[in-house]
Amino acid sequence: MESISPKSVRTTCPYCGVGCGVLATREESGAIGIAGDPHHPANFGRLCSKGSALGETVDLDARLIEPQIDGMPASWDAALDLVADRFAETIREHGPDSVAFYVSGQLLTEDYYVANKLMKGFIGSANIDTNSRLCMSSSVAGHRRAFGSDTVPGTYEDLELADLIVLTGSNLAWCHPVLYQRIAAAKARRPHMRVVLIDPRRTMTADIADVHLKIKPDGDTALFVGLLGFLAAQGAVDRGYVDRHTSGFDAALAIAKSHDLRNISARTGLSPEELRDFFTLFTQTERCVTVYSQGVNQSTSGTDKVNAIINCHLATGRIGRPGMGPFSVTGQPNAMGGREVGGLANMLASHMHLEDEDHRQLVQGFWASPTIASKPGLKAVDLFNAVREGKVKALWIMATNPVDSMPEADLVVKALKACPFVVVSDINAATDTTCHAHVLLPAAGWGEKDGTVTNSERRISRQRPFLPLPGKARPDWWIITQVARRMGFAASFAYESPSQIFAEHAALSGTGNRGSRDFDISAHAAISGEDYDTLQPFQWPQGQGEPATEQRFFAEGDFYTQDRRARLVAVHPANDEATDPRHPFVLNTGRIRDHWHTMTRTGKSARLSGHFAEPFAEIHPLDAAEQGLGDATLVRLTNDHGTIIVRALLTDRQARSNVFVPMHWTGQFASKARVDTLVTANVDPVSGQPALKMAQVAVRPFQANWYGFAVMRVKPACVEDYWALARTKGGFRLELASCAEPEDWSAYAQQLFRTGAEVPLLAYHDHRQGQHRIAMFEGETLAGVLFVAREPVTVSRSWASEQLTRQFTDAHQRFQLLAGRPGKDMPDKGAIVCACFSVGKNEIAAAALSGSHTVEAIGKTLKAGTNCGSCRAEIRGIIDANIVKAAE
Repeated sequence: MESISPKSVRTTCPYCGVGCGVLATREESGAIGIAGDPHHPANFGRLCSKGSALGETVDLDARLIEPQIDGMPASWDAALDLVADRFAETIREHGPDSVAFYVSGQLLTEDYYVANKLMKGFIGSANIDTNSRLCMSSSVAGHRRAFGSDTVPGTYEDLELADLIVLTGSNLAWCHPVLYQRIAAAKARRPHMRVVLIDPRRTMTADIADVHLKIKPDGDTALFVGLLGFLAAQGAVDRGYVDRHTSGFDAALAIAKSHDLRNISARTGLSPEELRDFFTLFTQTERCVTVYSQGVNQSTSGTDKVNAIINCHLATGRIGRPGMGPFSVTGQPNAMGGREVGGLANMLASHMHLEDEDHRQLVQGFWASPTIASKPGLKAVDLFNAVREGKVKALWIMATNPVDSMPEADLVVKALKACPFVVVSDINAATDTTCHAHVLLPAAGWGEKDGTVTNSERRISRQRPFLPLPGKARPDWWIITQVARRMGFAASFAYESPSQIFAEHAALSGTGNRGSRDFDISAHAAISGEDYDTLQPFQWPQGQGEPATEQRFFAEGDFYTQDRRARLVAVHPANDEATDPRHPFVLNTGRIRDHWHTMTRTGKSARLSGHFAEPFAEIHPLDAAEQGLGDATLVRLTNDHGTIIVRALLTDRQARSNVFVPMHWTGQFASKARVDTLVTANVDPVSGQPALKMAQVAVRPFQANWYGFAVMRVKPACVEDYWALARTKGGFRLELASCAEPEDWSAYAQQLFRTGAEVPLLAYHDHRQGQHRIAMFEGETLAGVLFVAREPVTVSRSWASEQLTRQFTDAHQRFQLLAGRPGKDMPDKGAIVCACFSVGKNEIAAAALSGSHTVEAIGKTLKAGTNCGSCRAEIRGIIDANIVKAAE
């Protein structure tokens, strides 16, 4: 392998499940240089905008660096003793099911392993669940029903070898950008490749799609049930594969035959012609991969959707061979690692089954544990309900923020407030969850962690530290083992390094296996600390004595069911959810391009906030007109669970009667944008995964008396009806709106900018028009500027934000600022489109008008779109609009 700088450390990106390799370099200036690892087989040097900005997120601002008890600093001994004593006391008085862990796909596999071992093998309860329950547990359940194991059959290479890629419930361009770019590059090399996007919204992923099927929400099961019937009618079933390797085909087909094309059309919202064309394309294209993600999983019928997809691949034998198979892409960096160690409440370590007595005895014997959980624990929604009801009396939350991410999130707040003892391990001192903790434990963050993660193609990679642990922060595995020792289990938790935990995990995977289980990495059971340090990315399985190889599953059958046959599961198309006329809109939640989960990391990066700096609701222009909404006005979304207020984004990419709101904004970044407060805690009956994409809401304008936009050097304290805060270079940017108007705007600005009365200000007031502009300066630098109007403020956000980095040496410059628009010597780049290189919409438009009529030409001129490529669709739209404009 090619050598790298001695200062560079090979590690793994902590965002999505693609699992990209990263080169991190500590510069002499203290900055962290980030580059994609050209030798990592997941990304071959590519990084998305979030990964590229990792160096901007590792500062110690807002870090939790020492333990706290009841909000006061404490020693590690005091905090660990208290946690161990309270958990042990609660177990003695109320039994092992009175305590619970809620963990996270942000943990490393070694952290996950010891947490699962402690809870299931030594406490004796299966009350350990994970936020991965919210994103991929329906895939786990579907895999287990079909294959007998939680096995992803294929590899990323299949995405490049396929002649047909079906993307369903997956906005790959924004949520898994590097995989999107691998497909885009393959399509450019092989123009005959076809891509079908199945999504109610026209997302940016549609840019590479040959066909976009605007399916009704939750229509996926019906679509793939219909496809199965079509495949049989066209003689496209591989009877040899079906007869040799599967069971249940006739029952699954009987249901498919009972739904004709007209029925499937009604259930999916797609025309018979659209259905026939898609079914024909699938039927005639052997090398086909169906990629699915949260849009499939986050449903009350998510497991059935997964099995409906798998049924079509089993029926045609298109599985486990190059360029074909069903492919679940995970949302978190180590959701797969969590699955491997039994991090879900209904699983055991090493892909063993909690309901299997032989598996329980095997794991208990290997651990030499005093007990073993004998029944499934509480899944995420049920877990927090049990906390609220007083059944769970001690709860430990690790590396996640359920007050923002759980459905009916305000009930989670009530649960934490009611819980006698809450422990939170986190890297941040202030989140919407940490404020409810009786004990806060400072965990290691990315850059400080040492361990392994597994990506969506079963590839295990090392995450290596390149920064020292700040303050008293410690790795999660260390924190868990210290508590375990204090609870009396010292001999079984005597780990001194993550390599020892990994070796034990690997040894368990091979114990009693002999090919009976898919997960086996026992080749590493005796790994040394030195070999662990240099461990290269590898795919499992890799059994004892076997070399590391790339491997697919199930081309020749050999499934992990009792009879080694796959199960085609007879699934019925989901019935339409009952609609509530009070709440006529379907709310879809999800991710945006440049932010991650609840923004505890990406919120630190100014450039990652350049694309979208505030929460928004995508709504169709016709729906907006009916509701009295204008573009960029504020919208109130309500139902029986709560209310949020966000910015209206009018776009015909959105389907009628549907709205989309990102999941990222929390109480740290906006006044009232915790979208999961609106999501009903309905779950899939098999997987327990919540239907996070199917809330019903009413949509109404928020009638503000004034709107404001401000930039300032210091973080403000906000109390208005609506506010949204984001980092910008040199400080912060802030959106404001309220029903009540301050009596003195100048005093209000001083309070907002947190300056003293002696700081000089420059102000313009038009009380009749409701316009106010106030700027304050400290020497030659801008302390802050506020723009106020009766309508949404139209000032260029990117230009105004850049003023924090300027020097104001004369009065003319200051008056120019107050005018709210740049002078000829200060071009306005417009809203940021390319976060990687901070290229704005106006710059792209100008280049297009000057002759750069392709995305590639824009890249050569401005570099926009040449890194992660996630902005390429948006760039193409700007080019097209300006070519039309030039021709008019």
